[in-house]
Amino acid sequence: MKTIAHISDLHFGTELPVLAAALRDELQSNPPSLLVVSGDLTQRARRRQFSAARQYLDELPQPQLVVPGNHDVPLYDVVRRFLFPLTRYRKLVTDELDPIFEDGDLFVAGLNSARSLTWKSGRLSLEQIEALRARLLATRAAFKIVVTHHPFIPPPKGSSEARIDLVGRAAQALAVLDAGKVDLLLAGHLHHGYSGDTRPYYPGNRAIVSAQAGTVFSRRVRPSDPNGYNRITLNGNSIRIEVRTWQERRFESLRTTHYQRVEDGWHIVE
Repeated sequence: MKTIAHISDLHFGTELPVLAAALRDELQSNPPSLLVVSGDLTQRARRRQFSAARQYLDELPQPQLVVPGNHDVPLYDVVRRFLFPLTRYRKLVTDELDPIFEDGDLFVAGLNSARSLTWKSGRLSLEQIEALRARLLATRAAFKIVVTHHPFIPPPKGSSEARIDLVGRAAQALAVLDAGKVDLLLAGHLHHGYSGDTRPYYPGNRAIVSAQAGTVFSRRVRPSDPNGYNRITLNGNSIRIEVRTWQERRFESLRTTHYQRVEDGWHIVE
């Protein structure tokens, strides 16, 4: 059995210190097998915000897999945005933009979807997709997971705006993920926690579970979506996604969704 704590959209610069401390204490008292951070560590990609994010990550359990988000690319510093978009991230957080974690049972590939030429949208490059194809063919892990900042599927009641924010080249990537028998996709960006499978949006492929995390402790929260994160349990042919949200003084379980592995991918267990 493996457990993953999936947090996203920390947005240092707009963080709520009480929530950040509570999350740190919760993860330290019940460490996951892997901590995944799916982007937007900062609000405006400033040095002090990256330094705060780095210090905070150092207080959380290891191992960790971290990818950048669009807010980790400078917005108003035009020179840095186009010439050195992720220099501060690479210097102060991690030099790995497409990190890999593998322990025999678990294979997790992070892909940087943040781009300088867009304000908030993101995409994957053809080179990233091909490199992932090779890695998926090489691994024999029981569970295969891909992490991006931008999502592959919209919220259950999708909107045109949400669809614009889906990761670019998603359909091309899904063909590779399908052939490589990926089980789970993790992302953030929308500040909206939800899960589903990919088949309704990419017909003809296996059903891959996609789990979104809301913003874990930023003030930039949606009115209908409290601060929270996902605690995911992988066990044999089962994926359990527990959404833990902030309830007055602590993170508490809001809902749990179960998926079962079947011949054509993963199906929700009602």
